[in-house]
Amino acid sequence: MRLLFVGPPGAGKGTQAQRVAEELGIAHVSTGDMFRALDPDTDLGRRVREIMESGGYVSDDIVIEMLEGRLGRPDAAAGYILDGFPRTLAQAEALDAFLGANGLDAVVLFEVNEDEVVERMLARGRADDTEETIRTRLEVYREQTAPLVELYDRRGMIRRVDAMGEIESITERVLEELR
Repeated sequence: MRLLFVGPPGAGKGTQAQRVAEELGIAHVSTGDMFRALDPDTDLGRRVREIMESGGYVSDDIVIEMLEGRLGRPDAAAGYILDGFPRTLAQAEALDAFLGANGLDAVVLFEVNEDEVVERMLARGRADDTEETIRTRLEVYREQTAPLVELYDRRGMIRRVDAMGEIESITERVLEELR
């Protein structure tokens, strides 16, 4: 199964991707984790860190290059959950070019209250999570990522999930949508 998890930052995509990937026996492919794992002493690592700390999105060419390498690893052969990519229509087009227009089986949309998102992200305690950065990310999400929902909805791929509540309950809702 090849899935994409979409929703605002802090909606629980990463947590749910880990849980659902384990349940389904597929890979969790998180661009955020890939970025954070970069060596900060390299040019790429410094550029990505600057972008992330400002609340912006890493350029498509960097993300695509990293993702292509990641999806080529053996653990992704049985399927995967994309978490954090694509975030823009241009990235969706690049993903279509790489995987084919039918390269995904479903897109899970996590719906959550924005004030709850801010609270959740501040509670994680990551250095790149300040209220100002979080609010910037939410605005960027509305402008750049929300149009993906329309694209995938036209393709009949969206599975909407209420991402409020207990982690276990959300996992069950995701799995139910995928059955």
